[in-house]
Amino acid sequence: MATQESAGGGDFLNNLGRVYGIYTGGFAAFIVLIAILEQLGVPNRVLGYMFVGFTILVYAFIGIISRTMQVSEYYVAGRRVPAFYNGMATGADWMSGASFVGMAGSLFLLGYDGLAFVLGWTGGYVLVAILVAPFLRKFGAYTVPDFLAARYEGNGARLMGVIVLMACSFTYVVAQIFATGLIAQRFLGMDFVVAVYVGLLGILVCSMLGGMRAVTWTQVAQYIVLIVAYLIPVVILSAKKFGIPIPQLTYGQAIAQITSLEQSFVAQGLASAEAMAARAHVTPFNSYSPANYFALILCLMVGTASLPHVLMRYFTTPSVKEARISVAWSLLFIFLLYFTAPAYAAFSKLEVYSTLIGKNIADMPQWVYNWGSLGLVTICGKAAASAEAVRAACSAVAGHAGILRLQDFGINTDVVVLSTPEIAGLPYVIAGLVAAGGLAAALSTADGLLLAIANALSHDIYYKMIDPNAPTARRLIVSRIFLVLVAVAAAWTASQRPADILSMVAWAFSIAAAGLFPALVLGVWWKRTTKQGAIWGMLAGFGVCMLYLVVTRYFPGFGVKFLAMSSLLNPVTGAPVVDLNAAMAAPNAMQGWVAASHPLASKVGWFNINNISAALFGLPVGFLVMYVVSLMTPAPSKEMQDFIDACRRPKGQTLMEEKTA
Repeated sequence: MATQESAGGGDFLNNLGRVYGIYTGGFAAFIVLIAILEQLGVPNRVLGYMFVGFTILVYAFIGIISRTMQVSEYYVAGRRVPAFYNGMATGADWMSGASFVGMAGSLFLLGYDGLAFVLGWTGGYVLVAILVAPFLRKFGAYTVPDFLAARYEGNGARLMGVIVLMACSFTYVVAQIFATGLIAQRFLGMDFVVAVYVGLLGILVCSMLGGMRAVTWTQVAQYIVLIVAYLIPVVILSAKKFGIPIPQLTYGQAIAQITSLEQSFVAQGLASAEAMAARAHVTPFNSYSPANYFALILCLMVGTASLPHVLMRYFTTPSVKEARISVAWSLLFIFLLYFTAPAYAAFSKLEVYSTLIGKNIADMPQWVYNWGSLGLVTICGKAAASAEAVRAACSAVAGHAGILRLQDFGINTDVVVLSTPEIAGLPYVIAGLVAAGGLAAALSTADGLLLAIANALSHDIYYKMIDPNAPTARRLIVSRIFLVLVAVAAAWTASQRPADILSMVAWAFSIAAAGLFPALVLGVWWKRTTKQGAIWGMLAGFGVCMLYLVVTRYFPGFGVKFLAMSSLLNPVTGAPVVDLNAAMAAPNAMQGWVAASHPLASKVGWFNINNISAALFGLPVGFLVMYVVSLMTPAPSKEMQDFIDACRRPKGQTLMEEKTA
């Protein structure tokens, strides 16, 4: 592939449909082979290794044959990726471990309130299409900080852009590596820490050798795996339950049955009225208050339009027109998964409700112990590692009759999708397929994120600010060194289990929204924005967002004592979720870098806003500071204002073509 493309023949590009058609057929044949082996009695552990090993080998193969030492190929895939395939690659880049592994799990636990993630992440692409992506493509930059430096005439804005990019992308990539570790731990039977570094190897092989070119063609392959893996289990469940293999059409029937079961649980004493009030699937605002619900949607939407690794994907299309078309394809490919996620959660919950709740605790199915041994399923407040552990935990509950009640059962949001095939009693081949899909989702996003970080450090810091005369080979070597260093640091952080996947991802969106969105949007749409305004606006927005996020999560006692933060409120009762007087009187009240189990961690804030919506404070501050400082400083030159006008015109050549050659 590398030889043919570098020679300019473009044989691979001319035969993309055939290549990926053969790949899809080969993948289908592999699934059939695994199904046959399962029927022949091959152990599940061996099948799990085959699933994970085969898919990683395929991605690694694509990464190796796509290796390149050309700058344009390494940073922007030579700007030759057709809109359709760029849309598919963007879909894989976008649908991370959080989307694949965590989103349906959040919908499972949060019910109606979980739709905030679907609305925010989908709606964000409207902002990408209308406000940002086509215009950045017309600039013709390699990276998002490259655009900031060109628009705001200097390395000050570039440096701020790199700092924000590092903060949001590193947080995001930790979540992806966490997801790969979780999957490898369950399906390969490894220790979690070892599993994290095994997942890291797969990520590095895809992104280190060939840069954006290798990542692009790997992501297309990963999208095919992840969307097939996501759809098949829920299609089977829909056909099995209601006779129609279109889960989006039977979703309403599943919801009706869930509601009916919830009412019967209360009537039979299998759920307390309080527990049901907090967990009823279709009741709005029992997990998030209305303010937090809409704040989360806003932050996710704006964050989507600001994430550097997503915006970079539109730098790879041949033209501005192709970039616009590519956004539409991206939306379609993302829609396929996001439109299915609520149905996935509903079918999974229906299986749990109809097969588990009300059952004798001595008769729990094996899947409960499989995930309970990892600490991800709890019964009566303890990890359901074995029948003995479950019996001991429930015996310690006063008046427990030995029948599983709704409030006795707990499941981690990150395992709902992965465990659903087992919950529904589907063959292991389906569970392995889902694991392969989750791995593809996490790897594809991690590849894009690591590349964004490495490019920012090697291109924007090293080449543009330290050594502008560095030869091409040295620049690419520096990029790969940074990529490995950042990847290892992210893997170490993930091995410490800093938070659940969805929380880490939501933090990344808030950081990107507060730090980058005002500078990107005003840079295109308000010619009066000045260099000083952009720098101070990014600094203020990013600073306020990070302050709120870090203090509420890691220094909550400090926030209460010095920053007038108060307890968050229960969205159903309106009561404080923590007794501040008692908590602040405790010896550990003023500790720093507290664990997630600390009584105050993520339970305090301003105006009852959760820290996953930290951009709600940083975003307006960023816009306001940028606006005020811009008016207080001299307007940009006429040449720059003409440059911005040209950027907004749909037609015409790429403005910075000479700088990207």
